[in-house]
Amino acid sequence: MKSGEEKMDVFKSYANYYDLLYQDKNYEEECDFVEEAIKKYSNIKAGNILELGSGTGGHAIPLAKKKYEMTGIDASEGMLKIARQKTKSLGLKMDLQLCDIRDFKFARKFDTVICMFAVFNYITETADLIKTLRNVKKHLNKGGLFIIDIWNGLAVMRILPSTRVKIIEKGKIKIIRAVEPELDAVNHICRNHYTMLILEKDRVIEEIKETHVIRYLFPQEIKHYLELAGFEALKMCEFPKMDGPVNENIWNIAVISKG
Repeated sequence: MKSGEEKMDVFKSYANYYDLLYQDKNYEEECDFVEEAIKKYSNIKAGNILELGSGTGGHAIPLAKKKYEMTGIDASEGMLKIARQKTKSLGLKMDLQLCDIRDFKFARKFDTVICMFAVFNYITETADLIKTLRNVKKHLNKGGLFIIDIWNGLAVMRILPSTRVKIIEKGKIKIIRAVEPELDAVNHICRNHYTMLILEKDRVIEEIKETHVIRYLFPQEIKHYLELAGFEALKMCEFPKMDGPVNENIWNIAVISKG
């Protein structure tokens, strides 16, 4: 998927190390948040969930274990391959498809649609944002929920993105990942330039360079886009805390809306 000069499918070689890099991410807590939102705000009994940008199955697998019928789409074949291997090994049935989240098409509707881990922020053009939301609305059963977690523009502009380095070791493998942000405040864009070194016994065996382009969103901005697409914004909160605040100090926020 392209937006200007940028591609949506940035997870190429990166996909092979994705789960290792995010082994400390609390997917279970985030899935508990999704389930809490469904129980609290959905007008229908949610039996199935469509996940946009399902990646390697970090959210889809725990939700499938909670007995939700899961469908996942992603723009990265590498991520989907890993997700399929994981679901097969766990004996889980899940429909995982290579799709663009702006214009996916199913012959059915869903009780809940989710878009987690800032996947929604990868849509950088306003026209594409609205197109995606309208497509989600078309695929959502009446009274069902659309749940996203996103970068909060208020916090991005106050705190500002900074260079970060993460080091992960597992067995003989060591990963050193550096992220250098390039902020484009006028266009609400942050270009994150990743350099990742894969070492085995202190010898570099692979070097990966990728740029991930993120559009951060302001609370009233996303509320406006949701309303344009026919949604009712029900709740904004710190993610994944249902009672958490939304202010200039909270980088990740959840937005729960009803179709």
